[in-house]
Amino acid sequence: MTVGAVLLGALSTHATNYLMERSRNRHQLLTRWDDRKVEAYGAYVDAAKARVALAVRLYEFRERGRHTEWSEQELRSDLADAGRTWGSAFERVMLLGGDDAIEAGHDLNALIAEIDWQATGRITGTLAEWRDRNRAAFRAINDFHEAARRDLGIQGSVMGEKHPERDLLLPPVERT
Repeated sequence: MTVGAVLLGALSTHATNYLMERSRNRHQLLTRWDDRKVEAYGAYVDAAKARVALAVRLYEFRERGRHTEWSEQELRSDLADAGRTWGSAFERVMLLGGDDAIEAGHDLNALIAEIDWQATGRITGTLAEWRDRNRAAFRAINDFHEAARRDLGIQGSVMGEKHPERDLLLPPVERT
């Protein structure tokens, strides 16, 4: 009887320790993947914004005659480099992201491609169309933020009543 009680105690201690260790490892694994997702989501948004910013520089140079210290070729090269960085960042989102975040990224990618195409002259458009494309891209960035936050289980929202939609920050109209 005593031997049975000792064996039962040993088995229950072993099972409890095993289950606790397994739970701890599972929690660490989930936390590690959440950390990687945060990094991937942040890098993707940074790369998307950098690509838009470089497209704006090129557009301003080509379409608006804005003087810069860079040549058109340098601006195009910088935009192409930003495109590669952005593509790599989205690949990490594709590997780690939740379904809604991936779909929001695809929507954002389409809008950023249009901005790139208008900046480089692959498609034409008016200044109003250019601004509409940029507005749509920044709304899509917010949509991506929302999807990423949901995927990570973060409460709250970056849009809505507490955070109304903002418009583009535009410089005053130049006088000619």
